[in-house]
Amino acid sequence: MSRTAEPVARWAVLTSLLLSVAGLAISAYLTFTHFEGTKYLACSGNGVINCGLVTTSAQSYFLGMPVAVLGLANYLVMTALTTPWAWRSRHYGLHVFRFAVGIGSMIFVLWLLIAELLIIDHICLWCTGVHVVTFALLIVLAQVSPAQLGWTRSATQ
Repeated sequence: MSRTAEPVARWAVLTSLLLSVAGLAISAYLTFTHFEGTKYLACSGNGVINCGLVTTSAQSYFLGMPVAVLGLANYLVMTALTTPWAWRSRHYGLHVFRFAVGIGSMIFVLWLLIAELLIIDHICLWCTGVHVVTFALLIVLAQVSPAQLGWTRSATQ
């Protein structure tokens, strides 16, 4: 028996796509500033908010890759996974993958947040933007994915 995914509400399709595009835009900006230099960062360099310090710290790399590039790759994939065509796909695995990427992204964001707060001792407003978008996207996915995937019982059962 093959599994099929249920359709989701239009608000979830639109909201997830808008959040993914926002994450893509911020990640693209952070990737640009990573390679072109912090002089292009529109962010405070004083006090606890210091984007330059955060984006050039040792924690701005994960397994040798710039975190900004990983964020860009993540949001390229997530933007593709949240298009209306992807949401309508008959491929069950694609919908499971979307939810898994959302969960994995949030786990990575939690690590980055811990790094900013406890290791670097500074925060980056642009990074925080990506963190907020990732959390909001996970909330949307958590609202619709379990029912779409048939992981919840209907009220009549």
